[in-house]
Amino acid sequence: MPASDFEHYESIYWVFTQLCNDECAHCYNNSGPRGERISTEDCLAIVANLPAQLDRLILSGGEPLTERTKLYAILGALRAKYEGRTQVMLQTNGDLLTGEILDELIARGVTRIDIASMDRFHKHQGERRAALEALFDSRGMSGDNTQPLIEKDTYLKQEAVSYGFWGANEEMWLGGNWARGRAIPNKIWLRNPEHNFCAILSGARGFLGGTELPQELSIQLWKINPCCPGTKYPMGDARIDRVSEVLARAAESPYFRMLNEGNPWKLGEPLGINETEAKARTAELGNVCLWCDEFFDKHLSLQPLKA
Repeated sequence: MPASDFEHYESIYWVFTQLCNDECAHCYNNSGPRGERISTEDCLAIVANLPAQLDRLILSGGEPLTERTKLYAILGALRAKYEGRTQVMLQTNGDLLTGEILDELIARGVTRIDIASMDRFHKHQGERRAALEALFDSRGMSGDNTQPLIEKDTYLKQEAVSYGFWGANEEMWLGGNWARGRAIPNKIWLRNPEHNFCAILSGARGFLGGTELPQELSIQLWKINPCCPGTKYPMGDARIDRVSEVLARAAESPYFRMLNEGNPWKLGEPLGINETEAKARTAELGNVCLWCDEFFDKHLSLQPLKA
């Protein structure tokens, strides 16, 4: 596929910092007070390399509000690039959010705020929910029960600024996405080899298009990935690679096409590793993401993805 096919893309999830005021036991990208960061210059280069038309961008961390100067620079660059045509969402734990900061975020183009700390792992464990809800309501924000992080027909609507609350749960996030970071050494991930996180939104399914799910990829700091947890090695470097060109190269790879189908157990088919063997190995590892990691380590050369 030519790169132009990906110059209109539906959704990107971008962790632009892993700095955080909290240090949760389950964090999949090891965010915390010593979390990894990139420069403002790198962030602006990434904005420049995003697709020419982007329906939705989710900014996350870490805790984005620990780096407000950088966040405001990113929001300014997004406004200049997309002129308000992109829905900009912010994921935050809400600990640092004040009325003044909220007003700044709305003024700078944020259209949705999700408080992603409604669970037992975060420091306040949802204790600020009532206060935050009152703050949002005081600004006339909508708190309806739509699912803009999941449902395409809701996140594409350009309506009043909205908010939502959610958090980790054992059946979903700890089941698949968070066999990463601190969840494994802290033994709080679920050993569930039947859980195919790859097949849902935030997994890899549909990141190249052609499925019922919206296209979505993840950028962890600068690493371009087909899924939120990220493959063992990234598809490209968003600081120096145009995202559309990286996607065009991925579309030519039989391995990434399998991930686009949401079936990581078929990763080895081009090499003669059948689905039965892959599922048996997944059962031994306890998690499909760990099978994907092992496959990348043992078999996958990323040379064809390089420009």
